[in-house]
Amino acid sequence: MQLTSIIRRAAQVNANGIATIYQDRQQTWSEFVARVAKLAGALQNAGMGTGDRVALLSLNSDRYVEYFYGVVWGGGVMMPMNIRWSPAECAYAINDAGAEILIVDDAFKTAAPVIQEAAKGIKTLIYCGDGDTPDGMLNYEEILTAAEPAKDTNRGGDDLAGVFYTGGTTGFPKGVMLSHTNLYVGGISNSEAIKLADGSVYLHAAPMFHIADLLFFTAVSFAAGTHVVIPMFTPPATLEAIQTHRPSHVLLVPVMLQMVLQNPDFDSYDVSSLELIAYGASPITESVLIEGFEKFPKAKFMQAFGQTELSPVATILDTRFHVLDGPNAGKLRSAGRPTRIVEIRIVDENDNEVPRGDVGHITVKGPVAMLGYWNKPDVTAETIKDGWVYTGDAGYMDDDGFVFLMDRLKDMVVSGGENVYSAEVENALSQHPAVATSAVIGIPSEQWGESVHAIVILNPDAKASEDDLKAHCHTLIAGYKCPRSVEFRTEPFPLSGANKVLKTELRKPFWAGQDRQIS
Repeated sequence: MQLTSIIRRAAQVNANGIATIYQDRQQTWSEFVARVAKLAGALQNAGMGTGDRVALLSLNSDRYVEYFYGVVWGGGVMMPMNIRWSPAECAYAINDAGAEILIVDDAFKTAAPVIQEAAKGIKTLIYCGDGDTPDGMLNYEEILTAAEPAKDTNRGGDDLAGVFYTGGTTGFPKGVMLSHTNLYVGGISNSEAIKLADGSVYLHAAPMFHIADLLFFTAVSFAAGTHVVIPMFTPPATLEAIQTHRPSHVLLVPVMLQMVLQNPDFDSYDVSSLELIAYGASPITESVLIEGFEKFPKAKFMQAFGQTELSPVATILDTRFHVLDGPNAGKLRSAGRPTRIVEIRIVDENDNEVPRGDVGHITVKGPVAMLGYWNKPDVTAETIKDGWVYTGDAGYMDDDGFVFLMDRLKDMVVSGGENVYSAEVENALSQHPAVATSAVIGIPSEQWGESVHAIVILNPDAKASEDDLKAHCHTLIAGYKCPRSVEFRTEPFPLSGANKVLKTELRKPFWAGQDRQIS
């Protein structure tokens, strides 16, 4: 199973079909594959060897799709970077993975030297923007044009294809290692699940660094369809792209969908081309769903649940269950049923499967299960047991095989579709001289699903305001990880018998009356 075979087939069956559209650029599938081969050659000329990691820090573009396939064509390993990370977070991941090549666009060309200063292993900077090339960087188009097409290295199967960094439970990001098989099989499964017909048109509105959007790199290519790309999500840009390019499919996490629906100019756009709106990261509220039904009358809705470690989908709530009445009603608050390529078991603390309806740890097994975490064998062993990935989520399965999420076993907040590990935020807070200790939890948010809430105990006689701590965190971690609210306490936190903070107790007052303890 080779990722590059997907695009070679697309060029065979749809040579003159449009592969990518970005601003005023578009290319056919035959042109796309030719550029991928030349990019592979250019990266090899720049020092990329077999298995070498190549980092990309960029907004969405057609070159992002070329990068996805060009790196593996040339034998390398892709490493998309979170565009919301601070330079320090980027440098940590680059140092951890040992990447020596960093590709940046216009949005990050000024940050690149700062990152390089902290990540001494970077030997080559490549500028993939459309302006003037900064000093000390190679120009993407120039090196691609000058390169000879590389011969496909034919890496595949269990060969490492990408390292995808997620938040870390220990306060540092973890690199999820996904193989060619992981991404290939995930692409086949998702292409079928989201009902991509041959030649379907998909709009990349979600950030491409995120695995939720990256899954469509393969799914759409399996259909020899068209990748329509906008640089970044805004409601007007998304609506304009839908009207202009007539996509059939789009992924919008619930907060993005809500923003689109609430756009005051929504009714002035033609959105009739959309056949399916996929969403994930958090369940959709009934009010948003009803408004979506009304404003996208020709589109159906589908939810996916999973994580990067699962390439990334484990369950699908199909379109036919997105209803409020009739025989299929009643499943809307579920995360759906296992995809056709995975098994799911709900287990107790002794790893025994629990009866249907009982809450336990959600575990997943299948060909989409990651290879492991980069340079973290101990954490890998804790997460993968006998081939089963322990998701860190608690839930139950009903008699029809639908999975219902109930709580999160690991200290993670999902805010606006982004994973925020509490340890990362607590580490940042601990570096403020006034903070004695803190506990970070997720609390309900109408807009974001969950928002980051910090409960802080200050040192004796120390003073710090909510704004002080928020500003401090913004200097150390990405904005979406920073607390949106801060609560000060003087009494000690509740502790378990092992002297761990009982965050379930801290969360209780905020989640009282909710069906589940996570969003």
